[in-house]
Amino acid sequence: MISKSIFRTISLALPTYAITAGVSMAEAPFPIPDTMQSACYGETQEITCTAPGEAFYAQDAQHLGPQQSYTDNGDGTVTDNVTGLMWVQTPDLNSDGVINIDDKRTLDEALAGAETFDLAGHLDWRLPTITEMYSLMNFNGIDPSGLEGNDSSSIRPFIDTSVFDFGYGDTDAGERLIDGQMASSTRYVSGTNATKDDTLFGVNFADGRIKGYGLMLHGQPKEFYIMYVRGTEGYGVPNLTDNGDGTVTDTASGLMWAQADNGEAVSWEGALAWAEEMNAQGYLGYDDWHVPNVKELQGLVDYSRSPDTTDSAALDPVFEISAITNEAGEPDFPFHWSSTTHANFTDQPGTFGAYVSFGRAMGFFGGVWTDVHGAGAQRSDPKIGDAAEYPEGNGPQGDAIRVMNHVRLVRDTD
Repeated sequence: MISKSIFRTISLALPTYAITAGVSMAEAPFPIPDTMQSACYGETQEITCTAPGEAFYAQDAQHLGPQQSYTDNGDGTVTDNVTGLMWVQTPDLNSDGVINIDDKRTLDEALAGAETFDLAGHLDWRLPTITEMYSLMNFNGIDPSGLEGNDSSSIRPFIDTSVFDFGYGDTDAGERLIDGQMASSTRYVSGTNATKDDTLFGVNFADGRIKGYGLMLHGQPKEFYIMYVRGTEGYGVPNLTDNGDGTVTDTASGLMWAQADNGEAVSWEGALAWAEEMNAQGYLGYDDWHVPNVKELQGLVDYSRSPDTTDSAALDPVFEISAITNEAGEPDFPFHWSSTTHANFTDQPGTFGAYVSFGRAMGFFGGVWTDVHGAGAQRSDPKIGDAAEYPEGNGPQGDAIRVMNHVRLVRDTD
């Protein structure tokens, strides 16, 4: 039984609302570990963190969630003290002391391997869901996308390497540095690309993203790095209550969400400013809203839904979401900004803000605009500029660049 506390919404010169059910973050059964982003950023550069009323206030580094905390059990396993999950410490599956292409597995091999995997006396290992895998993401990483060669001295992976082993792509085998994709057990309910390819969501600790990856690559089953997990199932599954006052409480994570997004696409700076404006107005009876960090935002994704299969966003229907027309001219649903910067290795490291796609994660691929990474992907867009400068997207799969995205606010229930 989930312990719940009941509290009454405080009205600030607004109508009195109904009693709102909630659970404090300390009581929540599945709190979301913080991104651990420690630096503040402006449009392109790291900045001194600003104060209320100033530009770029209340971004990720200024709102601390449950801090990542791990116990190295000394037996090849690591316990996450926030989620309670136990992880295999290294993707070095063949135990040769090197993490490379020989450790990668197809999805079928990974699922079969979990059935017989034996480590530290435990026999109940499983392939993690995408949200379990993403719980380990650490946004003090530095994205190597676009970096030529195999020198990794200017980059940093998006996982705590003081407790976990990590491997970039195997450049000696012809892979790119960013080919560090980790398999999850979460398949995309739709398909990607114009051919609607069978697709698996994966977390990439090399470049700090969630993408849908086709299960076939160059005519062969795609291979991934693997990290098995064990422990109570249910992390990342929201337990949502419509409070009847424009808010929705997730008693699993201890977060309260605005039921609707802001209704228009804005810049990253504009998203932060809108949160401050809403707090000044006592939005929905509260004055402590913030733009969610990217892990809080990803925790809202409903991976059982997609525009093509349910004619909806990848979001529980208790929420309201704006409608847009995407790059292919199709009715769709927007990307949402997070307050998290997606730092990169260039001389403008703060240029990109992380977002989550609740609609199709569009790209210009094979000469057409199509869903290349799936509803529920986490990518990043430039904070400034003109999306028209990217008529065929950006990167090898032509990822759509929008610059202006929607925003949904969140607050801690305690």
